[in-house]
Amino acid sequence: MQQQQTAFADENRRGEHHAGKPAPPSKAATAGTGRQHHNSSSSHNVARAVQASNRRALGDIGNLVGAMSVRLKVEVQAEVKLEGVASWGAKQRRTVASAKPRDIAVSSAAVPLHDAHSTTSGQARSSAAHKPGQAAGPSRLKAHARLAAVKKEDQTLTALLTARSAAACGGIDAEMQEAEMPVSNIDQHDIGNQLAVVDYVEDIYTFYHKIEVQSCVPADYMTRQADINEKMRAILIDWLIEVHLKFKLMMETLYLTTNLIDRYLSVRSVSRKNLQLVGVTALLLAAKYEEIWAPEVHDFIFISDNAYTHEQILNMEKSMLNTLQFNLTVPTPYVFVARCLKAAAADKELEMVSWYLVELCLTEYSMVKFSPSHLAAAAVYTAQNTLARKPCWGPALQQHSGYTEAQLMECATMMVAFQSKAGTGSLTVVHKKYSNTRFLSVAKLTPPTFSNTVKTVSPSSSSISSS
Repeated sequence: MQQQQTAFADENRRGEHHAGKPAPPSKAATAGTGRQHHNSSSSHNVARAVQASNRRALGDIGNLVGAMSVRLKVEVQAEVKLEGVASWGAKQRRTVASAKPRDIAVSSAAVPLHDAHSTTSGQARSSAAHKPGQAAGPSRLKAHARLAAVKKEDQTLTALLTARSAAACGGIDAEMQEAEMPVSNIDQHDIGNQLAVVDYVEDIYTFYHKIEVQSCVPADYMTRQADINEKMRAILIDWLIEVHLKFKLMMETLYLTTNLIDRYLSVRSVSRKNLQLVGVTALLLAAKYEEIWAPEVHDFIFISDNAYTHEQILNMEKSMLNTLQFNLTVPTPYVFVARCLKAAAADKELEMVSWYLVELCLTEYSMVKFSPSHLAAAAVYTAQNTLARKPCWGPALQQHSGYTEAQLMECATMMVAFQSKAGTGSLTVVHKKYSNTRFLSVAKLTPPTFSNTVKTVSPSSSSISSS
C-alpha cells in the first residue's frame, strides 16, 4: 500500500509539472508534428484525470491536491458540443456493430486494465479524424474519451478493491468451497412473498437458535416439586391437547402453552389442586398471544367443570406473567419444525407425521432435556424414516437444522419408542387425534427401526402405561 501511495504521489507531481507547461500553438509551421504533440499531451491529461478519479475512489486525499489542477484543465478544454458527440457516438456504435464479436473480445482482452483509457482515447481520435465532412474536434474527443475511460476504470476499480479486500481479510478458500456439497435455496419460491421475509429469514432463525436456550428448563426441575410429579404433568398436558383440539386453536398455541407450564413449574412450587389451574391459565395466555379470537375466561371455567373461579384464573395469570417477566416471545418447536419441513420439501403426509411425533413428546417429561430445535429436527428425521424417504437427512436439512444425523439418533430412538406405545395406556389423546382421516391417519403407520436403539425408555412413559 505504501508503494502504491508513493507511485500515486510521483505521478501526481509529474501531472503538476506537465499541467504547468503551456499548450503547443494551434497554428504551427509543422502541422503534423504539432498535432502529434497535441494528441500526446491530451492523452497524458486524460490519463492523469483518470488517475485522479481513481485516487478519489481510493480515498487517498493527499494525492488529490495536485491532481485537481489536471482535472480542471481537462474539463476547461472539454467544451463539448452535444451535436458532435452524438454523431461521433453513432458512428462508434455502427463500427462496433459491424465488427465481429470474436475480434471485439480478443481486442478487449488484449488491452491491459491500466492502458484502457489511452486505447479508448486513441480510437476516438482516429475515428473522428477519418470521418469525412467533419472537423477533428480534439476538445470533443478528449472529453468523451475521458468520460469513457473514467467509466471503464471505475468498473475495474471496483473489482480491484473487492479482490484487495478479500485478500486482506484472508478470503475464502476455494478448495473448501468445492469440497462443500451444494445446498439448494429453500426460499427460492417465496421471493415474491412478503410474509415469508426471505431477506431476513436466515437471520431470524440464527437468532432463534441463540435464544432458545433461555426458554429451556432444567431436565430435573420436577425433583424440586413437593406435591406433583412427572406423571401428573403428563396427564395435564394430555388433557390440554384435547382442550386445544376442542377449541380449534392454532398449533402455535399448544406449543407455547407447554413452554409456559414448564417454565412456571421450574421456578414456582405448585400444589396438586392448583396444577390444572396453571395449565388452564397457560392456555389462556398462549391463546391471547397467538390467536385472533381467543377463548374467554368463562370458556375455560366451563371446560374445567367449574373447578376454578374467574378471580382465581386472573390471579394465576398475574402470578404467571410476573414470574416469567412477561416474556412470552420464545422459539417453540413449532418454528423449527416448520423450517425443517421446508428444507425437506415435505408433502402433507410428512408434515402430519412430524407434528404427530412432536405432540407425542409434549407429554413426556424425559424429552424436556432436548432443546426445541433438537426436538423438531429429530421429529422430521424420524418421520422421514417412518415413511422410508431417502435420503433421510440431506445437506439442506443438516444446514438449516444445525444437527447431524448422529446427533439426532438418541432423540429419534426415544420418539420411536413413544410412537410404538402411543395407542396403549390411558393417555391416548394424541394417538386418537392423528388416527383421524383429517390428519391422514398417520398414527396407524408402523414405526421405523434404528440399528442403534436406546436401551432405556423414559420413566414417564412406563409409569403412564402402567396406569
